[in-house]
Amino acid sequence: MGATYGRNIRMTIFGESHGKGIGLVLDGLPPGTPIDEAFIKEEMARRAPGQNLMSTQRQEKDAFIIESGVFEGRAAGTPVCVLIPNSDQHSKDYSILKNQMRPGHADYAGKIRYQGFNDYRGGGHFSGRLTAPLVFTGAVAKTILAKKGIIVGAHIARIGQVTDSLFNPLGETEACLRELRKQVLPVLEPNKAAMLEAEIMTAREQQDSVGGVIEVMATGMPPGIGDPFFDSLESRLSHALFSVPAVKGVEFGTGFGIAALKGSEANDPMTFAGGTVKTTRNHNGGITGGITNGMPVLFRVAIKPTPSISRPQQTVDLVAGKDTVLEIKGRHDPCIVPRAVPVIEAVTAWVLLDMLLE
Repeated sequence: MGATYGRNIRMTIFGESHGKGIGLVLDGLPPGTPIDEAFIKEEMARRAPGQNLMSTQRQEKDAFIIESGVFEGRAAGTPVCVLIPNSDQHSKDYSILKNQMRPGHADYAGKIRYQGFNDYRGGGHFSGRLTAPLVFTGAVAKTILAKKGIIVGAHIARIGQVTDSLFNPLGETEACLRELRKQVLPVLEPNKAAMLEAEIMTAREQQDSVGGVIEVMATGMPPGIGDPFFDSLESRLSHALFSVPAVKGVEFGTGFGIAALKGSEANDPMTFAGGTVKTTRNHNGGITGGITNGMPVLFRVAIKPTPSISRPQQTVDLVAGKDTVLEIKGRHDPCIVPRAVPVIEAVTAWVLLDMLLE
């Protein structure tokens, strides 16, 4: 099993949802890199569960313990090891899932892959709980990127049938991208927050769940970062983004919509602006030939509805060898999208930094 990714900033994640804890080992941070614990705590709090009825009521503060690799507030140059203890597990809620597989979840695939030895409680290593280490790394990366004038921000473009305005593909202000981080439901149109909440609460009341789309923008990326073909910026970002549980699609720039355009419409005209080459459109999402072109990096990520729902669902009992009806107990997110926003931002910041260091 591979649990390590990154070329220059290499992260290994470990732990299970209902084990003693989860965590990460971060290798490759340049000596002297600031480790802003206050900012990391703010970012971790954005992802933490149990803050409102729109998320699981599991009470985890995502408090972290830096075990090694940091001295006097800066990276020492040695591996940074971080532990995030688990403190609110209701493992008995999952006993039925040892043999009865949750539709849409990794239960069956994981049981086959690991020959039945995997920890199934709360999804084990497949759980969204394992995204907390990603947020830690992303917070460190954001601190470094900000000093280079690079800002990563995201908003909820869609939940269910409710949509928000999309980013201006030519760029948003730093103030706008930073302000989004302060919102429980980060949106560009303030009136949409209540509508998104209503969509989530309706799904909750119906013992169901709902998915959505997160749009991400990174401004300030210099041109020339990336490679063609197998190590394109799209390839590296997509690899990491698809590692986030529930991500089922990624599109850059105009994405699938570009297929409906002619070349004259899809091409991004180029111009000199203050001595710098810019484009007057950004259908390509700031990336051409797998390499940044100086425009904002822009993409959207599709998040599927949380598979753990309380409604009766048809499934199989592997021990009995027959079909059965599963009614899931426990605490689950009616919508994972709001808590996924800081995770997607974090992965983006980490990959951008990793490629910048090349």
